[in-house]
Amino acid sequence: MSYAGDLSPHEAWAKLAEGAILVDVRTEGEWAHIGIPDTTSAGGKRNDPLFIQWNLAGGIPNARFVEQLKLQVPEGDGTELVFLCRSGARSIAAATAATEAGFTSFNVLEGFEGEPDRYGERTVNGWKNRGLPANPGKH
Repeated sequence: MSYAGDLSPHEAWAKLAEGAILVDVRTEGEWAHIGIPDTTSAGGKRNDPLFIQWNLAGGIPNARFVEQLKLQVPEGDGTELVFLCRSGARSIAAATAATEAGFTSFNVLEGFEGEPDRYGERTVNGWKNRGLPANPGKH
């Protein structure tokens, strides 16, 4: 594994309470239409997640991802980062890239929406389905 580790949604919540920062790497469309995590009650040192797309519209990789991350998170201050996407795949790539850039990075297993059920609906697991705080879309 090329990053610090994988966390369940509830383990990620505990990590946020300890002072880690949540980084949501989904797309603007996902933030707007599916919702966003609400970390204000986690009790950590940062109340709001960061929103930095791993992929841009059309699935194009965000070549400025690490640069944008460095603009929002001071390097060398020891802050741990917890990466979240829809199902836990893009966040692995983001955690790996952040680790290579010098950050201590974790991936949230199951992501924000989790796995699809047998009908294709994302109701099985994930941040939202595990009952962690979420808000309607970010516009």
